[in-house]
Parts: sequence; C-alpha cells; structure tokens
Amino acid sequence: MRIFLLPMLLGIALPVSAALNIFACTPEWGALATELGGDKVNVYTATTALQDPHRIEARPSLIARARSADLIVCTGAELEIGWLPLVQTQSGNPRVQVGQTGYFEAANQVPLLEKPARLDRSMGDVHPTGNPHVHLDPRNIARIAAALGERMAKLNPGEATHFGARTKSFLERWRAASARWEKEAAPLKGMPLVVYHRNLTYLIHWLGMREVAALEPKPGLPPTTAHLSELLAGLRQNPAKAVVRAAYNDPRAAEWLAERAGIPSVLVPFTVGGTETARDLFGLYDDTLARLLAAVK
Repeated sequence: MRIFLLPMLLGIALPVSAALNIFACTPEWGALATELGGDKVNVYTATTALQDPHRIEARPSLIARARSADLIVCTGAELEIGWLPLVQTQSGNPRVQVGQTGYFEAANQVPLLEKPARLDRSMGDVHPTGNPHVHLDPRNIARIAAALGERMAKLNPGEATHFGARTKSFLERWRAASARWEKEAAPLKGMPLVVYHRNLTYLIHWLGMREVAALEPKPGLPPTTAHLSELLAGLRQNPAKAVVRAAYNDPRAAEWLAERAGIPSVLVPFTVGGTETARDLFGLYDDTLARLLAAVK
C-alpha cells in the first residue's frame, strides 16, 4: 500500500489526459465536436450563425486561438479560403497546418455536389471542388462524425475509449432522428423553392425538393432590382412554394419577392444558433423542417 501512496506523499501528480483544444471554423462543427468530445474537449467556434461563412476576416483573436489549438475542424472545399490559411500561418502552430493530424476538413469525408464542369470569373463565386455546405444532409453528418471521432481519438489516445463511446452514442441517436426527420418531411418532396444563395443544396437534395431560382444573379453577387423583376416574371410561369433564406442573409430581397409572388418568405437557421430553437445539431434539423413544413401548410 505504501507503494501506491508514495507519489501522493511526494507531491507528484499522476499522469492525466488533457482535454483537446478544438478550433471549429463554423457552429455546426463546434456543435459536433462538443457532441463527440464532451468534457474531454475545449471547443472554440470562430464564427456565428449570423455571419456569412464566405466573408470572415482573419482577426488577431482567431490567430491567438489557433495558436493553442490541438485540432482545427473546418468545412474545407475552399469555404474558408479567404481567411483560414492566414490564421494557420500566423498562428505558428505546426500541429494544425494542412496535411497534419490536427487539421480536419469535413468536406473530405463526403461526396460533394455541384462540381463545376468549367470555371471562369464570369460565373461568380463558384467553388471549384464542389458545393461546400455539406452539413445540411444528415447522412453527411453521420459520415463526418465517424471520421472526426477517430481523429480525436488519434490525437488523444488516452481518451480513445471515451471518444469512441460518445461517437457511437451520437451516431445511434442521429440515425434514429434522421429516420424520424425523413418521415416527417415527406410532404416536402417535390416542393419548388427560390433560394438566396446555393447554400441549401444538400438539404434540397436529401429531401427531394426543387430549386427553381436563386435571389443572387450569380453566386456571391447581391440581388439586383433587375434580377428580382426577372425572377418575379419567371415565377408566374414556374411557381415556387416559398422563398427560403439563411439566418445570415439580408431579408429584404426575399421579402420583396415573396410579397409580390404571394408566397411565404421562410427563414431557416442554416447552422447551429441561427434561431432560438437551433441550439444544437438536432435542434437545427428540427427547426429547419418545422419552418419548411409550415410553409407547405
């Protein structure tokens, strides 16, 4: 017994596994890392649901956070191309550079939609590797969660059992919720929508809805009066059931078109924190479907 007490008597701390410091680029990945890590992770989320993820600045506060990160979790597919490389470089943190174990891209874990056949500046802000907004298909979340849980365990092998158990639990709950969502969303199949930006592509693909138009004349360009007038004329021939926008989008163009077309303007949270109900990933999907179903009714 004296052998086991000796380290305590000498004031020597027994080794413990420190929590992983995780830098999440967007709220959905911060929420997922929290689900999988629990009290074994410290999660910092670099952006909010009310910020356009395409237009983030590499602020000194982000650089400071990346400096102490063990793992950066981002979307990839060049969504963060305008700010993340500078944050990584300026942080001076070798653990979280591209190609290192401490850098994780969600888009690498799933098949991407809308890969352009050609690229030129006249097409607007088009992502060359495909649409990066992968988190709005729950099947993608499941794939990403499995890969992220493995990565967290690799970075902190002392807590591998903890991460494995939490990942398994999350995936079980997520698959049950996904089956429920698909059943509840049946009335949305075939629903024609006008979107603001092509950031709902994976949601539309998952639920079998149809995108008939976009408020942006080209990706990344703000709606113009001429374009909105053209959309209104087009909706008389090809009607939509709703105009849908993310919480971070300016509401004015959506409301203008919806009012004149006589259809609802629907705000969806887009990511965790976008509405009061979307407090986690489960709430994100619950609230998104509830708002779309209300438009159908």
